[in-house]
Amino acid sequence: MSVRVLAMTAYALALSAWIVLVGLPSDPFQMFVWLWLAAIAWYAGEPGAKHLQFLRDWWPAFAVLVLYLYSRGLSDEVIGMPVHWTMPIDVDRWMFGGHLPTQELQHALCGDPCLRTDDPRWYDVLLTTVYFSHFVVGLGLAFVLWVRDRAAWAGWLTRYLAINVAGLVIYVLYPMAPPWLAAKEGYLTEATPRLTGRGWEVLGLDNFHVALAAVGNPVAAMPSLHSGIAMLVALWFIARLRSPWRWLMLLYPATMGFALVYYAEHYVIDLIAGWALAGLVMVAVARWEHRSTVDA
Repeated sequence: MSVRVLAMTAYALALSAWIVLVGLPSDPFQMFVWLWLAAIAWYAGEPGAKHLQFLRDWWPAFAVLVLYLYSRGLSDEVIGMPVHWTMPIDVDRWMFGGHLPTQELQHALCGDPCLRTDDPRWYDVLLTTVYFSHFVVGLGLAFVLWVRDRAAWAGWLTRYLAINVAGLVIYVLYPMAPPWLAAKEGYLTEATPRLTGRGWEVLGLDNFHVALAAVGNPVAAMPSLHSGIAMLVALWFIARLRSPWRWLMLLYPATMGFALVYYAEHYVIDLIAGWALAGLVMVAVARWEHRSTVDA
């Protein structure tokens, strides 16, 4: 058995133990450490300089993501813009004939009334897993590309960082409350509970959603970066693959969007804004890369 196989096996066991005992990595600090350990395991047996290359290549991205994480938590306080409560409610109802999609989905899939304490259904396991994938897919894809194709890695990471920074700027300028918070503060008269994470209760992982819910700023909801990054992943693969099956990648942002609306994390207008931002980032970065190539 090769040194790499042994090292990657040890890494997988260590990560599994961490998930069971501590929780799923969901912030840049944890993700950076676990990605570095993955790089060390992948290049097991290589000279030490090979392992330090990860730090040299990744520290700028890590710095940006840490800045995003902590600035996002204060985004509504930076310039003191008022929090928007009713606009997304009015827009969603206008788009759906007077109905609010979050409440309609909760009635159909959770119950009427829908309670956070209701027993989760089988689809909650799937939807919670899709929701959590937001925290690992972007950087996980970056790591795979870093190992296999540094040029592609640079292209993807530029887009990933760009959408996070753009989202942060919008959060500062336009803080907006999600459905669960609007209901909590009385802007929605009907109970609209935050169901995020309840699918993991079936798997005995019900404590993990508490940590996830504590991350970030509750009024950093417009645009939805969960939906935006899911769309960015889909567009990245659609642009690079040639198989007609590549369009199935759109199922990822579609499922993510469904979960976000059902769980009262976002309104539909937030999803649309996130998808539009992903498309804008893809186009803008592609044009910047083209101009940089021509100028060179």
